[in-house]
Amino acid sequence: MVWLEAECSRYEFFPDTVGQSNPDIGIVVLDSDIEKAIILMEQLKESNGACAIIAISASTDGQLILRSIRAGAKEYLTMPLDVEELVASLEQIASRKYSGTEGKLRSSKIIAFCGASGGVGCTSLAVNIGCILAANPANSAALVDLDLAIGDADVFLDTIPDYSLVDVTQNIARLDFQLLKRSMTKHPSGLYLLPRPVQLQDLELINPDSLRRVFGLLKASFTHVILDLSKGFTEVDVAALEMANEIVMVVQLDLPSLRNLVRLLTSFDEIAEIRDKVRIIVNRAGLESGQISLKKARETIGREVFAQIPNDYRTMVEVRNNGVPLIQHAPQAPITTAMVQLAERLSGQHLESKSGADSEKKVATSNNWLSFWPGKGAKTKAPTSK
Repeated sequence: MVWLEAECSRYEFFPDTVGQSNPDIGIVVLDSDIEKAIILMEQLKESNGACAIIAISASTDGQLILRSIRAGAKEYLTMPLDVEELVASLEQIASRKYSGTEGKLRSSKIIAFCGASGGVGCTSLAVNIGCILAANPANSAALVDLDLAIGDADVFLDTIPDYSLVDVTQNIARLDFQLLKRSMTKHPSGLYLLPRPVQLQDLELINPDSLRRVFGLLKASFTHVILDLSKGFTEVDVAALEMANEIVMVVQLDLPSLRNLVRLLTSFDEIAEIRDKVRIIVNRAGLESGQISLKKARETIGREVFAQIPNDYRTMVEVRNNGVPLIQHAPQAPITTAMVQLAERLSGQHLESKSGADSEKKVATSNNWLSFWPGKGAKTKAPTSK
């Protein structure tokens, strides 16, 4: 729930630090120089009223506590600091400051996408929902490719990443907000990508414990974290499902897919952290050959379908091969509209499908992912800060 944005060792420099980092909360330790600390809090109260101040001191003197509150401190804590008291103070400030329509302090939502069988379009949905969410200026979205062996989210986004999930996992203790984003590949839509490991030998370096630390960092950095899971439902996948706020189970209306779905739902019902978060999405709805009716599918799985994505094979093949999201390639297509509506329901936001002109302004044209092969054009990379 907390991100340490900056530190400052001198009272006189602290206003500039606050002005540059624009934090939600500033902590002032009084004991080096009480008078300077009081003056500092009064100054911050006047110049940076949006920054809530917590005063900390070894003193329990009532007069000092009163002076601190009058100077602008929202909370007063004594040293040695008790972690539970600090957390309670942070929650009090957050509840006062972000009550009402703004919601919780820098809240983040994790949305996990998984497929009932291979080839149902799980990655397509994860990538395009991520790009739609990222296109909203109010959001910051990240996509994590958890199909550790054969994930291809980077191909869908036409990117050649410099770093992978292994790099972040192995350096999690040294990463901060800025280094995390520099370790990820930013797509022109605004979506940040953390791809699967390059070498199969690196898969064993990723485990549920390391993944939880990565997710904690991502939640502190992004409003939406999209997870594209593997079809193996490994312990890493299960850990991701447990940490997710929404689980999107992608299925097609054919017998193998529905059979697997029933089996998976039966297993999920045994896991308290998973069973109530599953949302069933029917992909390629309207495909004429070999599909089971939606009514029959509902009877088979015993649950309602959360949403349907219409079949548009031609458009999706073009999107995949060109490495561009639907909101850029086909902003007015029915499949894009369905994706936008799904993103709205999952995020609780109102999002709009961009027109072709607006989309081109928001999302720069991406080169075909085959361009790094000889004869196919120049090698390109998505812009990534270093």
